[in-house]
Amino acid sequence: MHSKKQNKGLLFFLALVLTASLAACSQTVSAEVIKSDKDRITSPDVSSEDLEMLVEGNNDFAFELYQALRTIENGNLFYSPHSISAALAMTYAGAREITAEQMAETLYFYLSQKDLHPAFNKLDIELAKRGEGAKGSNSEGFRLNIINAIWGQQNYHFSDDFLDVLSENYDAGLRILDFIDQTEESRKTINDWVSQQTEERIKDLIPRGAIDKLARLVLTNAIYFNAAWLYPFDDEATTEKHFTLLNGSQVPVSIMKQSQRFNYSENDNYQALEIPYDGQELSMVVLLPAEGEFEAFENRLSAGMVSDIIASLSNHQVILSMPKFKYESGFNLKDSLSAMGMPIAFSGGADFSGMTGSQDLCIDEIIHKAFISVNEAGTEAAAATAVIMQTVSVPSQQVDFNINRPFIYLIRDNATGTVLFVGSVVNPGA
Repeated sequence: MHSKKQNKGLLFFLALVLTASLAACSQTVSAEVIKSDKDRITSPDVSSEDLEMLVEGNNDFAFELYQALRTIENGNLFYSPHSISAALAMTYAGAREITAEQMAETLYFYLSQKDLHPAFNKLDIELAKRGEGAKGSNSEGFRLNIINAIWGQQNYHFSDDFLDVLSENYDAGLRILDFIDQTEESRKTINDWVSQQTEERIKDLIPRGAIDKLARLVLTNAIYFNAAWLYPFDDEATTEKHFTLLNGSQVPVSIMKQSQRFNYSENDNYQALEIPYDGQELSMVVLLPAEGEFEAFENRLSAGMVSDIIASLSNHQVILSMPKFKYESGFNLKDSLSAMGMPIAFSGGADFSGMTGSQDLCIDEIIHKAFISVNEAGTEAAAATAVIMQTVSVPSQQVDFNINRPFIYLIRDNATGTVLFVGSVVNPGA
């Protein structure tokens, strides 16, 4: 329905924090919260077509991002495209002119500003409904928590219209910090908030020195996910077996095993399997390229390809062998996003006048961290992104699905099709 961008360069969470520290470019401190006069709109007037268009764009971005990240990351990969999109959408609310145009093109924001933010609100409200009565991978039950907050320099002017958009659509109040005189304390305060929202899975998101005295605004979004499998693996069935790496060598890993009916499909190039979480509202989709075809499969990977594969799934009796894995990923995304098509946002020509009323702010750095753990009980995931902005310088048969080689996976909301997380495992023992 929409044309793709060509010649994308590099780009770049179950919590993602986008910290956009807009600057005039130890200990934590308490942050006074200044609320907008506008409350969150809890029943946004968003058509099903607009919601579908938002999800379509976000998923297009998710796999454009995968193509960028795989060129700079040699090992296991994991990130939250949904959290990145949501956090950058808050930043986009303050973008104007060519800056906004480039951001919309790069992030696949197909909707206009006035329609995009209510659609994000609607999607967030829908996702918040997931998991009622479902189990988590531990004793605390299912969690899919998506939370926003913005952090601003005390005595610095921010546009009322900008703050209203974030309050009405992202439920984000302005938390006051002093980046000028309490720079390090402010950084720790934001990092502590990220850690708390992600159940301590994302720590020290913003490294020392990333926020300086020029910082004026930080926008944050956090996602945390914890869910049990609909069909848990039996711990006693887990055994040590070999996993074949891309170079042909083998490493010993813990392989979980079960026989169950799953949605499955295959052709000469891949096998695909959908593993549902408890409540059957979310699932993990595993894409297992044929032996020797991982890189060729990656080269073709796109949102359209994944959508076609998911549509081809049908119910089969499956003997599933799957490695346990747990790892973290981290990226600096400034160069990648700039090369993907939004360089002006990082330059002296950036126009974020929708935030302050003047063109004094630009993006300085974008930092992302993510965590994933998959075991017999289920999945726990978290991610965080920091966007640091500063002032401008001047018929069913039993099949065998044996995940014993590199594979790609995603976690999606079944009702909306939203891809919440994407990853690949080339060495589960790393």
